[in-house]
Amino acid sequence: MTTAFDPIDLAGLRLANRIVMAPMTRSRAYGPGLSPTEAAVAYYGQRASAGLIITEGTQPSPAGQGYPDTPGLHSAEQVAAWRKVTDAVHTAGGRIFAQLMHTGRIGHPSVSPHGLVPVSASPVAPQGRIYTADGPREYVVPVALDEDGIRRTIADHVAAARNAIRAGFDGVEVHGANGYLVHQFLAPNSNLRTDAWGGDHEGRGRFAVELVRAVADAIGADRTGLRISPGNPLGDIDEPDPDPTYLALVRALEEIGPAYLHLTESADRALTLELRKRFSGVLILNARTVGRPSGPEELTLIEDGTADMLSYGALFLANPDLPRRLRAGGPFNTPDRATFYGGDERGYTDYPALDG
Repeated sequence: MTTAFDPIDLAGLRLANRIVMAPMTRSRAYGPGLSPTEAAVAYYGQRASAGLIITEGTQPSPAGQGYPDTPGLHSAEQVAAWRKVTDAVHTAGGRIFAQLMHTGRIGHPSVSPHGLVPVSASPVAPQGRIYTADGPREYVVPVALDEDGIRRTIADHVAAARNAIRAGFDGVEVHGANGYLVHQFLAPNSNLRTDAWGGDHEGRGRFAVELVRAVADAIGADRTGLRISPGNPLGDIDEPDPDPTYLALVRALEEIGPAYLHLTESADRALTLELRKRFSGVLILNARTVGRPSGPEELTLIEDGTADMLSYGALFLANPDLPRRLRAGGPFNTPDRATFYGGDERGYTDYPALDG
C-alpha cells in the first residue's frame, strides 16, 4: 500500500515523500524591490523536509501585484534573493517550485508600485474591499485585457518562469485558483467575453491552457504545474456548475502534459475523483475540510488512491517539520492567525520543531 511517506517521481524529479507545503501568502518581501529576505531563506529552509515546497504567490510582473509586500520574479535583484532560498532548500535535501500569481482584479492602484489599475478578463469589479497600506479600500473596476494585453501577460509569465529556473527553482506552479486572474477567465461571472477568450467552457479555459502551454514550452512541461479551485467563491467568483469547465480544461491540458495538477477542493469529492481519472499527471490535493485545517485524517487519501500527493497550508506554516509530525500523529503547533500576513519573525520562523 502506498503511503504519504513513500517517495514519488514527479515527471522525473525524485521527491522524498508525498507531503507538499502549499503556497501561502505571507506579505514579508521586505528586501530590495520586493525581494525575499534572509528570514524567508530561514522560513523555507526550515520546511525542506516536505516532498515539495510551493512558494507563496509571486507576481510575474508589477501589474500582477495585488497585495502589499508580496515578492516578484521579474527583476535581477529578485532572482538573486530567491537563489538564496532555493540554495537553502536544496542544501537541506528539499525540492521547491515557485508559484506564479497574477492577482488580476484583486488589487488596487495604491498597492501597485506604479499605480497601475488592475486588469481582468472583463471590466467587472468584485464585491468587497481589499487590504492596502492605507487600510481597506473598495475594489475598482478592472481594465479588460485586449488581445495584446493577454499576449503580454502570458509573456510576463514566461519571463518569470525562466527567471525561476535561473533562481534555482525546480519548477513553477501557475496559480489558476482562489479568484485570481486565471480563475477570473475561467468563471462565468467574471468573464463576460464573447470573443475567443470567453463565451463557452473551452473559451473561458483558453487563457489557462495557453498560459500553461507557453510556460511549458519555455521551461519544460515536466517543470510546470497548475493550481485550480473549482467552485471556490474567493474573490467574488461564482461558478454554479464548475464541472464542464474544469473537465474541458483537463482535457486540453492532456495535450500539454504538465507535471501536476494541484487541486484545491472546493466542490464535492465526485469532481475530484473525475479529474483524478482524467488527468494523467500527478494529482496534488488540498483536501476540503470543514472547521479545521487538513491534518493526519487526510493521509488516507493517498492510501486509497484519491490523490498522489497532499498539500498542507496552515498546519505546515506552524509546523516546520510537518512530515515527521504527521508520521508520529502529532503533536502539532497551533497556527497563529494574527501573524499570517506581514510582521517580523514572530509566527514566521519561530515555530519550534519537535527537537526544539
